[in-house]
Amino acid sequence: MRTIIADDEKHSRDALQIMLERYCPHVIVQAVCGNGLEAIHAINDLHPQLVFLDVEMPGIDGFQVLEACNHRDFAVIFITAYDQYALQAIHHSALDYLLKPIDSKELRLAVEKAGLQTHADKTEKLDNLLQFLQQQLSQDERMALPTLDGLQMVTARNIIYCRSIGGQTRLHLQVPEKPVLVYRTLPEMEAWLSDKGFFRVHNSFLINLSFMDKYIKGDGGEIIMSDGYSVPVAREKKHDFLLRIERL
Repeated sequence: MRTIIADDEKHSRDALQIMLERYCPHVIVQAVCGNGLEAIHAINDLHPQLVFLDVEMPGIDGFQVLEACNHRDFAVIFITAYDQYALQAIHHSALDYLLKPIDSKELRLAVEKAGLQTHADKTEKLDNLLQFLQQQLSQDERMALPTLDGLQMVTARNIIYCRSIGGQTRLHLQVPEKPVLVYRTLPEMEAWLSDKGFFRVHNSFLINLSFMDKYIKGDGGEIIMSDGYSVPVAREKKHDFLLRIERL
């Protein structure tokens, strides 16, 4: 059974791979992914039959991976620590999950059940999950933003950072990777996003703190985002920014 593992914790990935080799020798691991973006690319490129998917990955979580995949003809076994919202969604869609640390008997049982799923079973379970997630997503998490072509539906947690371009704002997203230019000013975007984990570090930049990789000291300093882009911190914003990240 062709399989992909996606988990941001290396020790968890390694442990699962060892357990699969020992207890489920018919499972062939095609790829091991350390984040959601890697998982999306691997699933779309390799067309696995089974995906072990960590729910709580930073940036793009397990649910967002499924939303972004073009190929969905596979069984899913979620890997999660106890998370009430995640378990509610998983139970609703009748998908399988394994709690960390993974038990070998539960692993074998979950893999056996995955192998018995038909194409219709897989499609129905994933469709039910995605429908449930859409229903649960609060209205203020999604917004229709005007673009040159019409309207772009944007989810707040998918935005890495926003950059002011004249009177417009360029959104740098996890998925799709190409930036989107919207007809909203940066202050308007800040009004929507400031209570969702975003911080205005510069007159031209509003960042999603969950996508911040590191801060480099300087006059104001700079922030390296998860996509590798360097965002400047304005001198007058530095103090408030450092206080804010201390609370993360």
